[in-house]
Amino acid sequence: MSLAPDDRKERVIAARVPEALDDAIRRHATSLGLSVSNLVRNVLQNSLGLVGDIVADSAEIARLARGERQRDPALFGSAPARSPRVIGWQEVRLAVNAVCELCNAVLPRGTQAAVGVLEGAGAVRLRCEKCIDQTPAEEPHAD
Repeated sequence: MSLAPDDRKERVIAARVPEALDDAIRRHATSLGLSVSNLVRNVLQNSLGLVGDIVADSAEIARLARGERQRDPALFGSAPARSPRVIGWQEVRLAVNAVCELCNAVLPRGTQAAVGVLEGAGAVRLRCEKCIDQTPAEEPHAD
């Protein structure tokens, strides 16, 4: 699937942050060898998924606490949203610094890592060499 030229354009989001936070972000980006823009983009991409999961989990806990058996379709739609399934891992030598999706280890540019080959469209998934063969509980096993 190729993207139309307009779909590939990135947008700029401006946000006001306290000076101390700006300094901390810049120091952290420098320590990881990333630009501030890439660090903030990565944090936002990962945070949105976490926030969605927390909201869904909180709603599920509240539903169970009330003794309800079925999910509220207004909260979850017809089925819970799932990330595309990884059908395999391709080992790569990184051209940029990255972070392992499981152990959060920093993966420096030039090191070996693995990229998840997805069954459908989705965010790039990276793992360090130690985590390639680990399967989290929420990820379905291939049979």
